[in-house]
Amino acid sequence: MDTIFPDNLGDARGPKYRTVASCIRTAIADGTLQAGDRLPPVRDLAWRLKITPGTVARAYTVLTDEGLLNAEVGRGTYVAEPKTDRDDDVWGRLTEPQDAEMVSLFSPRLPDMGQVALMRRALAGVAESPPLDFLNYPTRDAYRPVRQAVVDWLAVRPLGPVSEDEIVLSHGGQNAISLVLQAVLRGPRPMVLVEDLTYAGFRRAAETLRADVQGVAMDEAGVLPEALDAAIRASEAQVFCTSPDVHNPTGLCTPIERRKELAEVCRRHGVQILEDDCYCVGQARAPHYRMLLPGQSWYVSSLSKSLTPALRFGYAIAPAERAADLRRVSEHGFFGLARPLADIAHRLLADPESRAICDRVRERIGEYVEVAVNVLGGFDLTWSRDVSFLWLRLPSGWRAAAFCRAAEGQGVQIRSADEFALRDGRAPHAVRIAINGQVSLRSFEAAMQRLRSLLDNPPEQIMV
Repeated sequence: MDTIFPDNLGDARGPKYRTVASCIRTAIADGTLQAGDRLPPVRDLAWRLKITPGTVARAYTVLTDEGLLNAEVGRGTYVAEPKTDRDDDVWGRLTEPQDAEMVSLFSPRLPDMGQVALMRRALAGVAESPPLDFLNYPTRDAYRPVRQAVVDWLAVRPLGPVSEDEIVLSHGGQNAISLVLQAVLRGPRPMVLVEDLTYAGFRRAAETLRADVQGVAMDEAGVLPEALDAAIRASEAQVFCTSPDVHNPTGLCTPIERRKELAEVCRRHGVQILEDDCYCVGQARAPHYRMLLPGQSWYVSSLSKSLTPALRFGYAIAPAERAADLRRVSEHGFFGLARPLADIAHRLLADPESRAICDRVRERIGEYVEVAVNVLGGFDLTWSRDVSFLWLRLPSGWRAAAFCRAAEGQGVQIRSADEFALRDGRAPHAVRIAINGQVSLRSFEAAMQRLRSLLDNPPEQIMV
């Protein structure tokens, strides 16, 4: 292992963690390190290379993000199997079976408050559709009722005038983000701006399109207008991606005055705004950017956080004059959603029981949030009863990655702030705790108690 590094890392140019990561990356590429090979513990390698443990830990994190390394509690860090089409191990962590020994709070999981029966009814109804519905390609006109159902579903949100021809149906919110970026971005290496801490799907969608991504400084009200202005001037960015109503991962809300300031910055520079509203399942807290800057704002959302993520049904709304651009991207990319899927979604959106079910889901989530706050409320916690995750800033003595490892060792899976920072960005010592409505309140409370025990007993030495 020692032979893959230069004799003196101090002679290397640039940050030492990048040099360490590059050496390991090269060793994997040339076969010196094979899949399954175990890497030295952070402190051991740091001592051998005469650098800080934090430097090695950061290098390992970079390579884990790239999918070249895996880190598992009790097993250590080792070379991953060659990457396939998966960007990371999100799918594996999302599909872990639920049991008493491991409670996954990695991503929100909805309780069944009647939507399963509703979906079964919709499936049965679609099965009785006319035969030609199962034999023909999708067409724009055939899906007009589905798009109108989306318009009706969104009537309670402060979006301004929306017509069905401005809507494109997508395979969930992530696909909607990709469609908008495809419609907006121009040139060989466009720039996309995001919040300093942000939903990783923005970055992944942008990088898939060979775009560069830059974080913009923020405070508790959202992105700083002066920082956005400076970033646009310096980079000639084309789009600003944001989640103002429920910021992922902090749960904070950008108030109306800050939204107006940010909209004005984008108006002056001609920058498009892509607003992700997937996590807002309650009342909107302020007008959406589509109302504040209708000619430059794109809106995406889905049914994943309100009814079910299983359908992968979402939608994107273009500015009126850009609707044709968004339709072209969709139709040239995949023609349109499968007809049975679109018809199921139509039935769900049009069923008057759906809104009542969404209300029950939100109320149930609030019960879990209340349990979490009762146990963890003495710490620096950001929460809302109708938001399906909480943001916990860790007390002195804990680092995010170490806390997540310790939590998993206690049977609780949570997300580190590092997963929401850009690869070269700095993340706070914080974690996101998602609500899992598919475990009992008793099991959820027990998981919160285990986290509380860790918080009350930080390690004697700062862990990395």
